[in-house]
Amino acid sequence: MIRVMVCGAYGKMGREVLKAVYNDKELELVGAMDVNSSFADAGELIGIGKIGVTVGKDLQTVISETKPQVMVDFTNPAAVMPNIRTAITCGVSPVVGTTGLSADDLAEVGRLCSDKKVNALIAPNFAIGAVLMMKMAQDAAKYLPHVEIIELHHDQKLDAPSGTALRTAQLIAEKRGFLKQGHPNEEEKLAGARGSELEGIRIHSVRLPGYVAHQEVIFGGLGQTLTIRHDSISRESFMPGVVLACKRVLTITGLVCGLENILD
Repeated sequence: MIRVMVCGAYGKMGREVLKAVYNDKELELVGAMDVNSSFADAGELIGIGKIGVTVGKDLQTVISETKPQVMVDFTNPAAVMPNIRTAITCGVSPVVGTTGLSADDLAEVGRLCSDKKVNALIAPNFAIGAVLMMKMAQDAAKYLPHVEIIELHHDQKLDAPSGTALRTAQLIAEKRGFLKQGHPNEEEKLAGARGSELEGIRIHSVRLPGYVAHQEVIFGGLGQTLTIRHDSISRESFMPGVVLACKRVLTITGLVCGLENILD
């Protein structure tokens, strides 16, 4: 049994992780933490009654009291780096689904993992279908290099573009390099109308109630278009990837970014 604790336990994703970890036969839910905690039992948060796991407010205290091997973090961009630092310093391997980490943040996590001999897995998306979408998009870019990305999320998401969109653009850029798309004299009549840009790839972010997490990668070619789309209908879609990451993070070396790197 792998001992797991969950950060952000009161959130929608946190509650799904609590449920997934509790229900997996190879994982043991030993701790939970949330800055908004009223010290409820984690079992009550997921509707199964008390299970003897109290949701604490201070990460250091929860780690000290519950001695987890793995910490799952679905919190927010402001909290995630302090949580990662605390976990690694305490010898706990982070599995991180919180997006908004910068290249400098990832470099720091890599150094911490190396210094403390602790592993970490950070992924912009834990849905298996989303990982396949990104891999298919990278393959398609070899033949259809003109591409734009539209990502659609619920209106409470704090960062834009999403980590999945950024990772998709990075993978495409690895395959095709920089490409200036569109008319060379293109002019935005309203700033931001063409979205953000990474290596010439335009990324558009939609934030509306009713969405969970969705992405379209649209390729254009001579007389044709190709659209690769993934939809997470509910937050349950991320849980098989989270559970897999909890099981694999103890066997990798150092920092690994992307769920695709632990899939068989």
